[in-house]
Amino acid sequence: MSVHLAQAYETLSARVDHSEPPSEWYEISKDRVNAFADITLDHQWIHVDEERSRNGPFGKTIAHGHLTLSIMGQLPSPQPRERLRLEGHRLTINYGFDRVRFPAPVPVGSRIRMQSTLRRVEVKGGMIELMNEIVVEVEGQDKPCCVAESLTRLVLQ
Repeated sequence: MSVHLAQAYETLSARVDHSEPPSEWYEISKDRVNAFADITLDHQWIHVDEERSRNGPFGKTIAHGHLTLSIMGQLPSPQPRERLRLEGHRLTINYGFDRVRFPAPVPVGSRIRMQSTLRRVEVKGGMIELMNEIVVEVEGQDKPCCVAESLTRLVLQ
């Protein structure tokens, strides 16, 4: 194991169970949902047909679960996030997600925010893999709209 890898592992391991501050609230607009429907070719009526959705299971149109999943990591933070300086850090790679669930819908026009907690740090294939527990909530709803384990890999020199 390289010196940089060992140092980064030690630094990050000390942050396990550390939660970042929640992101700012972000509105999921009808325009955003329609654009996502166009890009993904998913024009299911629960997302795009306001009239039909009034009589549907959610009472109005809802955002795609994958829209929430796609933007959650880009939601703005209310304060500058603490950026760790890891010696030899070259690249951060989105490695994917585990255990993605959408427990509650996101009504179009509602606001969401994300909370992230570092849960695991491992060395894998000469890289450091981080697992963050992500919870996305809808303003005014008790149940989260998305919970997931986000996997990120850090490439070090």
